[in-house]
Amino acid sequence: MLALDVVLGDVHSLKEKRSVVRPIVAELRRRHAVSAAEAGHLELYRRTLIGVAVVAPDAQHCREVLAACERLVVERPEVELLSAHHSLVKEGDD
Repeated sequence: MLALDVVLGDVHSLKEKRSVVRPIVAELRRRHAVSAAEAGHLELYRRTLIGVAVVAPDAQHCREVLAACERLVVERPEVELLSAHHSLVKEGDD
């Protein structure tokens, strides 16, 4: 799993926020075949938390996909990545 804490650029309403966040989430899903959603800071219009999850048979593949997702967000000029938290759950970790 990947949690991306993001500050949005020139955004002044929740409607404008959605117009920035939705394309990012859609691109993550399309380019990397992951599950992604806006998962936090829902009431703040200049900040968001994007959650990304991937399932694969080996941990290295998961790490590579999540790193690519992080790079995609970092490269977006309209947002600034504040922090990225990676975590892996392996079989038997419950």
